Amino acid sequence: MADKSNEWKEQRPYRDAASITPNDSADLPDLSRGIFVGTGGALTVRLLDASADVVFANIPNGTLLPISVRRVMVTGTTASGLIALY
Repeated sequence: MADKSNEWKEQRPYRDAASITPNDSADLPDLSRGIFVGTGGALTVRLLDASADVVFANIPNGTLLPISVRRVMVTGTTASGLIALY
């Protein structure tokens, strides 16, 4: 998996985006620098260096989470309109 979240890149604006389809068994094609949540709810993810899933609960509509994520889980995710930012 390519790491598009290199430290030197974190200071520049996002340059790419892709719609996210949550999947319990497949990683995103690249590590995100952020995730935009269109319709709020819960978001269950596997962060870059984590060995367990993390649940972000009660995310409001239109939230930008500045997190490096390698997987967005379908189990436990109720938020939608998810966009990975690179």
